[in-house]
Amino acid sequence: MGSTQNTKYKLSFTSGSLYYRDAIKVAEIYSDLRDWDLVKQRVTDDNILHARTGSSIVRTTRELIQRLSTLTSEQLAVLVDGSRQEQNQVLWLAVCKHYAFVREFAVEIVREKYLRLDWELTYTDFDTFFYAKAEMNEILETTKDSTRKKLRQVLFLMLSEAEIISTTNIIMPAMLSTQVARAIANDDRTYFTVFPISDADIRNLKL
Repeated sequence: MGSTQNTKYKLSFTSGSLYYRDAIKVAEIYSDLRDWDLVKQRVTDDNILHARTGSSIVRTTRELIQRLSTLTSEQLAVLVDGSRQEQNQVLWLAVCKHYAFVREFAVEIVREKYLRLDWELTYTDFDTFFYAKAEMNEILETTKDSTRKKLRQVLFLMLSEAEIISTTNIIMPAMLSTQVARAIANDDRTYFTVFPISDADIRNLKL
């Protein structure tokens, strides 16, 4: 992963959340075309996402393809055919794969609090994490305060959409189906740690 100092954090997730409906559409198109360049062309040419402006369709399509292209074929299959809960978990996985900042927050703050039985996730948790990382990272150090607040807002929204936290910001244990667990295990087992789940529960997953 590299040190925080050398990490080139991408922060473009402020443009949206998990993009559930749009992401499913894009994943379904990919399952037919099997080529991300062709997917990009189809989505933008036909305005599949019903964006109001040309710049909006380009920005959203780029964001979705960057996230979804991190997923394995098995994970994409779950995204297309899985339950709503499974789909949201895979979308969260995609965000964590694409954004080192989100992944580190999920592992170092959310999961660690869960393991300590400290289940309330607060804005202070985010701010403390952000400022600690910023001390060693120029990208975060030069981020405007308004951007930091937007990052926090969108990250909490994504955590809620993925059912990792409740509407009152309580961390909830991850209930990973066999299908999702197998898709993660066949890729990289370290990605289990982006979910609130103990090592014992990971070992007991049916794969």
